Amino acid sequence: MTAISTSVPIDHTDDSPAAFATRWLPPSTAVISARGDIDAVNAADFADYAARHIPKAERVAIDLSEIDFFGTAGFYALTDIEVHCSAADVDWVVVPSKAVNRLLRVCDPDSALRTCYSVAAALSTLNGKTPLLQLVTKSR
Repeated sequence: MTAISTSVPIDHTDDSPAAFATRWLPPSTAVISARGDIDAVNAADFADYAARHIPKAERVAIDLSEIDFFGTAGFYALTDIEVHCSAADVDWVVVPSKAVNRLLRVCDPDSALRTCYSVAAALSTLNGKTPLLQLVTKSR
């Protein structure tokens, strides 16, 4: 798949501990990415950023694989994104980093939010294909 357009990212500054960007993939799939830290300072900004793109998409992958810190406000941002996706009838999935996974284990113990281990797996899931499992070597 190739990107057909990219929105202008919000630059990472000293005032903003995160940067956001969106890639558009055919057919009408948005990959909304964040990198850095999502906390009480910018979680609402992230949710608002995602909410502006959701109505234009049929499928959304929220790529948080480059998040270093994810506070509880970030979890509430994800629930806000879920509300927007549900209202727009948009299928969506989260690609978490280790920091995001750590918080989801506490705040979402029943795994209500759908996650995938990579953007490629998320895109396969969103397109109705079963992603292949990632093989991990086992030390002896």
